[in-house]
Amino acid sequence: MSQSEQILALAERFIEVLNNGDADGLRAIYSADARIWHNFSEELQSVDENIKTMLWIHRILDNLEYDIQRREVLPDGFMQQHILRGTLASGEKFAMPACAICKVENGRIVALEEYLDFTHTAPLRAKADGNTKET
Repeated sequence: MSQSEQILALAERFIEVLNNGDADGLRAIYSADARIWHNFSEELQSVDENIKTMLWIHRILDNLEYDIQRREVLPDGFMQQHILRGTLASGEKFAMPACAICKVENGRIVALEEYLDFTHTAPLRAKADGNTKET
């Protein structure tokens, strides 16, 4: 398997574990010291914090799915555009477009930068009374 094929396989596994809310699977994909950055906060998030966020989103959204719009292999990882889709408890459909750039070393994600329009998170934040780091 070529390096590009390995990176694409990792990207597919990454989305699979996110779609399934698989905390152990996500931990296995990230390096232990991976750092996750979001443009809206401009702060680094640890693997544990990112897993808590993923589980929180799964509590708020039913039928959660990362709908991949585009994915490109980069010299040191991959970039993907996706739309996080799901259904809120009210039955309202939720959709949030985003772009993620992932750096990969030794078959694991060591850094992730996610870019999104924070206004799209309002329905999610309303469910947590404004606390997006709820566990």
